[in-house]
Amino acid sequence: MTQQAIKLVIVTEKLLLKKIAKIIDGVGATGYTVVPAGGKGSRNVRSSGQPNVSDTSSNVKIEVLTASREMALKISDEVAAQFFDDYSGITYICDAEVLYAHKF
Repeated sequence: MTQQAIKLVIVTEKLLLKKIAKIIDGVGATGYTVVPAGGKGSRNVRSSGQPNVSDTSSNVKIEVLTASREMALKISDEVAAQFFDDYSGITYICDAEVLYAHKF
């Protein structure tokens, strides 16, 4: 048995991680996953497309499973409003099916 969910993905600068985590927690999401990220975007190339291990200029990808599209959009809108005028970043959402939904 699976449970429908929305996956929000935020790719941005690592130095924003703690602030974004507070937004995610504040909206009531149950958790998130963070992985190093690199690549090319409208503002910059990070490490020739490879993840950067330096803490000063690295990017992260934050994945959040939410119970509703509204929750995902609330997080995304808040992150974009607070940070994306001054920092690089992008957000997108996807439909997801959660296995073992008792942990979600």
